[in-house]
Amino acid sequence: MDARAIIAAIRDGHPPGAEALRWFAQGLADGTVTDAQVGAFAMAVLLKGLGEAGRVALTQGMRDSGKVLHWDMPGPVLDKHSTGGIGDCVSLLLAPALAACGAYVPMISGWGLGHTGGTLDKLEAIPGFRTGLSEAQLRAQLRKIGCAIVSASAEIAPADRRLYAIRDVSATVESIDLITASILSKKLAAGLQALVLDVKCGSGAFMKTPQDAEALALSLVATAKGAGCKTSALITDMSQPLARAAGNALEVAEVMQTLTGSFDTALFDVTAVLGGEALALAGLAASPEEGTARIETALRSGAAAEGFGLLVAAQGGPRDFLDRWADLLPAATVIRDVPSLGAGHVCSIDGQALGLAVVGLGGGRQREGDRVNPSVGLSDLVGMGQAIAPGDPLARVHAATEAQADAAIAEVQAAYRLGAEPVAEPPLILQRIT
Repeated sequence: MDARAIIAAIRDGHPPGAEALRWFAQGLADGTVTDAQVGAFAMAVLLKGLGEAGRVALTQGMRDSGKVLHWDMPGPVLDKHSTGGIGDCVSLLLAPALAACGAYVPMISGWGLGHTGGTLDKLEAIPGFRTGLSEAQLRAQLRKIGCAIVSASAEIAPADRRLYAIRDVSATVESIDLITASILSKKLAAGLQALVLDVKCGSGAFMKTPQDAEALALSLVATAKGAGCKTSALITDMSQPLARAAGNALEVAEVMQTLTGSFDTALFDVTAVLGGEALALAGLAASPEEGTARIETALRSGAAAEGFGLLVAAQGGPRDFLDRWADLLPAATVIRDVPSLGAGHVCSIDGQALGLAVVGLGGGRQREGDRVNPSVGLSDLVGMGQAIAPGDPLARVHAATEAQADAAIAEVQAAYRLGAEPVAEPPLILQRIT
């Protein structure tokens, strides 16, 4: 095999065969292909594409570039993946809810990326919580309590780690083919029998338009099925934050409120629908609607809350977290309301701007290696359609310093647009793709 010939074929609009793409994926992992060749490959794929068969082959090759887990559990092994948004803390609710319904959930998650928060950052706001487990620890925890939320080990899809780093510096992050292979190579390496995808669409998502979200969802579903995993996708709204908070400890607090009684929320509803889809895919429910009802029962009954408490304790967090979470989560030293500068109804929200405000407060990373402050962020975020008078709070800023609070207040004010007439909240679920 010759990396140059593979790159030239893609450049000329003739995607190479499966064997060549799998060889290239292995070369990513073992260094057979150079950084220059990886960058050229990524640009060729961005410009010309691989086609469906090529996406499947590259994804499988990247999956097989490292350790692929295999399970022997008394129930189906499944997971959910979100493409990222603001206030998206669904994973913390969904993993224990699925486990309460008989599934086994080895959720391999990530840290924050750009303006979106990361599941692992949220969990690390819990004192003592460990996201790095050995394979033996992961297997023991999954068998005992049915779920775990962990970081990927260096052995999982090493080809993706190298390709992702080079995409980031070669202006090729936007390639749907490469996004697809990146997401799925890690998820499929977890040995899943079923996967539900939450593709976010709107101002707080990476995919801003319904057309872009649909293109990614179609690619993800077709590729995952081509690689042998039962998969469906829901395109969900991210024109406003999903939770009323954005920031690591603040989102964990909202998760705990949802687990212990705050059921009339968008966060609850999206969690239930995604979980219902996953249960139906895995054969634990006769239909997505029946699955949604089962997830709602797990959340309302306290079974999911109990499971989350077990997960926290198993991964090094406080054993009494369910009872004392409000005292145990870190709190910011400066807390200030964001006053509205005008009057009207909230007609649009720049979710990306809100996410960047959290990053500016120290709640995310501006560059790799930055230390995250788990206590900072935004809470009490006002939603679409709400009537606002001058001086009414749009949100509450949680900051480490007064100067950071001042900057965040200005950013939040700029992120909200008011209109004279009320607008309806957009539907939470925009499209289902199977």
